[in-house]
Amino acid sequence: MDSVLVGSFPNASSLATGGNFWRTKYCARIYHASSYVPKATWHKRKIQKEYNFLRLQRPSLNHHYKGIEGGYTCQKCNIKFVVKATSEQSFEAEPEGFDPKGILDSLKTSLDAFYRFSRPHTVIGTALSIISVSLLAVEKLSDISPLFFTGVLEAVVAALFMNIYIVGLNQLSDVEIDKINKPYLPLASGEYSFGTGVAIVTSFSILSFWLGWIVGSWPLFWALFVSFVLGTAYSINVPLLRWKRFAVLAAMCILAVRAVIVQLAFFLHMQTHVYKRAVVFSRPLIFATAFMSFFSVVIALFKDIPDIEGDKVFGIQSFSVRLGQKPVFWTCVTLLEIAYGVALLVGAASPCLWSKIVTGLGHAILASLLWYHAKSVDLKSKASITSFYMFIWKLFYAEYLLIPFVR
Repeated sequence: MDSVLVGSFPNASSLATGGNFWRTKYCARIYHASSYVPKATWHKRKIQKEYNFLRLQRPSLNHHYKGIEGGYTCQKCNIKFVVKATSEQSFEAEPEGFDPKGILDSLKTSLDAFYRFSRPHTVIGTALSIISVSLLAVEKLSDISPLFFTGVLEAVVAALFMNIYIVGLNQLSDVEIDKINKPYLPLASGEYSFGTGVAIVTSFSILSFWLGWIVGSWPLFWALFVSFVLGTAYSINVPLLRWKRFAVLAAMCILAVRAVIVQLAFFLHMQTHVYKRAVVFSRPLIFATAFMSFFSVVIALFKDIPDIEGDKVFGIQSFSVRLGQKPVFWTCVTLLEIAYGVALLVGAASPCLWSKIVTGLGHAILASLLWYHAKSVDLKSKASITSFYMFIWKLFYAEYLLIPFVR
């Protein structure tokens, strides 16, 4: 096409000698060339090329035509062609308009990825546990004040930031394992790059410590620090660490954070920092720490049952890998049933009638639900085991709803 156009373009000398002949031949060739393109896309590309060439040549062309008879006619042809090319090109290059639906879909996708990255069942458990333990520090109705809500909010936000650091670091250390065990997680699926994961966990760890520092509560700060150390030791793959490889150490890390740090440190945050009271280890606090020790061991054992396939491949010596899924499953169920039995006795020994009723009836219902669901689990189905593991977390949430009623 370019060669046709260049070959048909007249030079100054031919115009001077050829007159109307060259003018007519030039316009005819342009029309003739444009009539042989059957497809719209090829037509647009042809017009654009011809337009670009003529646009560069038009000043000199007009200059040579000034003294030539009939020059206006060919210049008019040139102008008509430029107008047509410009209109089609501007239509073709028109930018896409603002698409609010596309932006909304992109935002939803990003939020969904972060939601999965944060491991929402652990986030909910952390928030509920802190709120529940904080209520144990309430001695009278007037303690439920703006000061109480401020103290709880400080603790919850700082702890959630640290929780995201811990679960995020675990995913960064387990990308290859999660491709087998949990392919839906953002790092394993490729939705997040490794650099994105590092940026998230680094940012949230800094934010957590910053908030803990400016609050000025030493129990809160030490809770964050110990959680940081144990969470890092549990996951990070460096010599002498990555304690998740060893079943006992892994269980101890989870027990220390979920059963001891959460109960004691956040209770002391409310008791000493918010209410400015002396340290007192009350009966409800002791019960909460003991009960959640059982529950934390169960979570530490059970979380590896659905992940046995990937753990075997990468040499994670969990109890499920070493002993098998079935023995570990029923050990977890038995430990929880024992814990509920003890909770029933504690509730019965309460001097408060309303505490006896609420804690006794509540724990009896939870124990029955646990046994009912345990009998229906198919240990050959990963989906069934995972569903039951999520049910255990729901029991965990329910326990923190009952703990404030233990008096």
